Amino acid sequence: MSSPPSAALATASTIPTPRADDPPGVAPDSGAAPAVTATEGGAQPQTGSLARRMLLIAAAWIGVLLLLGGVALDRTINSLLTDQFDEQLEYVLTSMIGSAEIGPEGEVYFNRALGDQRFLEPNSGLYWQISGDGHESWPSRSLWDRTLELSGERHDYRPRYYNTEQFEEEPLRVVERTLRLPGSNTEWQFAVAAARGELDAQIADSRAILVWSFVVLGVGLFCMVALQTWYGLVPLRRVRKAIARIRTTGANRVTDPLPQEVQPMVEELNALLAHTDRQAEEARTHAGNLAHALKTPLTVLTNAASAGAPDLNEAVLREVATMRRHVDHHLARARALGRRAIGLSRTNVMDSARAVERAVARLYPAVRFDIAGSPAAEVAIERQDLDEVLGNLLENAAKYGGGSVFLTVDAEPGGPNCTIWVEDDGLGIPEQQRDGMFGRGARLDTGKPGTGLGLAIVRDVVGIYGGTVDLDESEDLGGVLVRLHLPRAGLPV
Repeated sequence: MSSPPSAALATASTIPTPRADDPPGVAPDSGAAPAVTATEGGAQPQTGSLARRMLLIAAAWIGVLLLLGGVALDRTINSLLTDQFDEQLEYVLTSMIGSAEIGPEGEVYFNRALGDQRFLEPNSGLYWQISGDGHESWPSRSLWDRTLELSGERHDYRPRYYNTEQFEEEPLRVVERTLRLPGSNTEWQFAVAAARGELDAQIADSRAILVWSFVVLGVGLFCMVALQTWYGLVPLRRVRKAIARIRTTGANRVTDPLPQEVQPMVEELNALLAHTDRQAEEARTHAGNLAHALKTPLTVLTNAASAGAPDLNEAVLREVATMRRHVDHHLARARALGRRAIGLSRTNVMDSARAVERAVARLYPAVRFDIAGSPAAEVAIERQDLDEVLGNLLENAAKYGGGSVFLTVDAEPGGPNCTIWVEDDGLGIPEQQRDGMFGRGARLDTGKPGTGLGLAIVRDVVGIYGGTVDLDESEDLGGVLVRLHLPRAGLPV
C-alpha cells in the first residue's frame, strides 16, 4: 500500500510554494511557527520584581490601615480626655448649684464656700460666674476684673460645653447650665470655665505617644512582611536552582520537595521535560529508522553499480523512489511532532475529506467515491496531517478495492473521539494479517506498485495526535474497513 503522489495531494509536499508577495531572497513560509525573540539582544522580558511588588502592596496597606486606625484612635483618646475634663468641670458646676440660694433681695449667694482655692487666686485658670436677667453678674475672685461672655443659650436646662478664645493667650473650656432656683423666677446661668492648657498638653502627649507607637508598629510590620516575603519566595529560588542543576548536571526532573502551591508548577515543568525527552527520543528513533531504511536501497545501488548491471537505470529509479517514500514518511512524522508541540489544532473533517477525494479521484477516475457524515465534526489535528492520513487511506482503498470507496465522518457520534470509517469493496484482509499491515513495507498485493508505507504513515501520524487506527471487515461492501479514532477539537487536555 502507498500514499497518493505529491502531484495529487499538495499537502504532502515538503517544499513550500513561493508567494508573489515574498520579498526576493527570503525563503517562503513553510508553515512552521516563527522563532520568537524575547527582546533585542536576547534578554528575557521582565515585568518587575515579585518581591518588590509584594512589599509595595504590603507597605501601602500597612500605611493606609495604620493611618485610618491612628486617626480613629486619636479621636477616641481626645474624646476620652475631653470627657474626663468636662466631668471635672461639671462636678464643680454641680457643687455651685447645690450651694446656691436666693437672698432676701433676690440675689444669689453660696451657703458654703467652694473648696478649690484657685477660685480665690486672680487669673488662676479656673473661674466661675453666675448671671441672671435684671441682676449683675457675680464672678469668682479669680476672674478679677474680667467677665465671662456666656453663650446665652437658654432653651433647655442641660449642661452645655464649648470652647472659647475670649481671653487673650488663654483658651477656655466652658460648661454652663441655665435653671431656676427655688424662691426665684429668674433664670440663672451658672458657668464654670477652665484654661485648656492642661487638656491640650494631655492631648499633645497622647498624640506624640500614638504617633511614635504607630511608626514603630509600621516599621515592625514592614520588616515582618519583608521577612515573610523572603521566606515565602524560598521555594521559587529552590526551583530556579533545580532548573540550573538540570541544565548543568543533565538531570531530567525536579525532585526537591516543595510546598503544595508550587508543586503544580513543578509538575507541569516535569511534564514539559518529559515531553521534550520523548521528542528527542522520537527524533533519535526517526533518524535511526531512516538510516536503516535507506541502507538497503543504497546497498542495492552500490552492488548494481559495482557489478555494472545492465538494468542500472531501472534499479536507480526504483530504489530512489523507495528512498523518497521513506524520507516522505519520516518527514511526515517530524512535521506532525512539530505541529503537536505548538498547540492544539482544529480541522473540519468533511472539508479535508472532500479535498482529498477530489485529488485521489483524478488518479482513479473509474472509482466511485461516496462521502457522508457530520459536516460539523472537527478534530484536534493539523489540516495537512489529516490530508496525509485520509489521502493514504483513500488511495489504498481505490487501488486495492473493487471500484467503490465509502468514507463516513463521525460514524460513531458522541464521546471524546471522532470516528472516521474508510471502506472498500475489495477482497479484504485476513484477520490474522491485519495487525501486521501497519508495519513498514507490509504489502498484501505485491503485484501492484507501492512501498508498503501508507498504513505505517497513517498509524504514526494518528498516534502522534493521540488517536488510534485499526482494520476490520466492511459489512456493507465486504472489503476492508479502516477505523480512525481522532480526538475532537476543543476538549480539555
